[in-house]
Amino acid sequence: MLLLQQMIVLFILMGIGFLCCKLGIITDEVSKKLSSIVVNIANPALVLTGCMGEGRIEGKQLLLIAVIIVLVYGALLLIAMVLPWLLGVPLESRGTYRVMTLFSNIGFMGFPVVAALYGNSALLYAALFTIPYNILIYTFGISALSKREGAQEEGGSWRDSFSIGRVLNVGVIACIVTIVIYLSGIRMPEFVRLTVTHLSNLTAPLSMMVIGSSLAAIRIGKLFTDSRLLLFSAVKLLVIPVAGMLLIRQFVDDDVIRGVCMVVLATPVGSMTAMLAQQYGGDYEMASRGVALTTILSVATMPIVSVIVG
Repeated sequence: MLLLQQMIVLFILMGIGFLCCKLGIITDEVSKKLSSIVVNIANPALVLTGCMGEGRIEGKQLLLIAVIIVLVYGALLLIAMVLPWLLGVPLESRGTYRVMTLFSNIGFMGFPVVAALYGNSALLYAALFTIPYNILIYTFGISALSKREGAQEEGGSWRDSFSIGRVLNVGVIACIVTIVIYLSGIRMPEFVRLTVTHLSNLTAPLSMMVIGSSLAAIRIGKLFTDSRLLLFSAVKLLVIPVAGMLLIRQFVDDDVIRGVCMVVLATPVGSMTAMLAQQYGGDYEMASRGVALTTILSVATMPIVSVIVG
């Protein structure tokens, strides 16, 4: 019930963003600036709150989550290579579908849900997922999107765009700092903790309003008539997280680690998919519709996954 309530709250925040866009309060320029605030300030602050609580996580548990992360991304890479072929996706859209399969909205949607369900200390686990995420999205992600016909000339290869600066962005730096502070046991001054906490509280409302405003530019009815995209959404939001969690449950007893893994697997397609598709010649329209449809459906599917996997 707690997850359902949290998803309802996020859905309402998305609705407010949708309405603000329709009323002209949130324009494209405002949306970009709000996204920048979330990506560069609020979300990193939310990650940092994970090392400022009183709870502690044993080294054995950190090692366990590291192993799980490697296995999860390895499995998702294999699924991403096969799923578009099984769904009969046209060649020009297969790279986009692969990226949509692999990359979920861990930051914008996953972190707020993890924090609400399991407390800020659980964000340390979630933060670990973002390190390989960022490395993969700037290597495999760009490469897959650039394989669309003509994309190499339009956007360049991933080798041309890949750089340490892109991978070592503010989000990853926040994750690394969080882990270092946590493992070293450094105590943050109270004014620092309060400042970071206040900034982190911006993440959920702003990110959901930005996502909601992006839906205003898409014909919602058209989303639900694309049978292939609907089938993909069912696999992405139900089959993969349920199957993944049933396997993880066989080897992991810790409820918090299970919960974090469930949220990571069950979140919708990451918004970065559409941004990179636009820049590197992928199927931008399909990526945008994939982000929109899975985001809308996740309000219902995440609680369903939670019920199924217990």
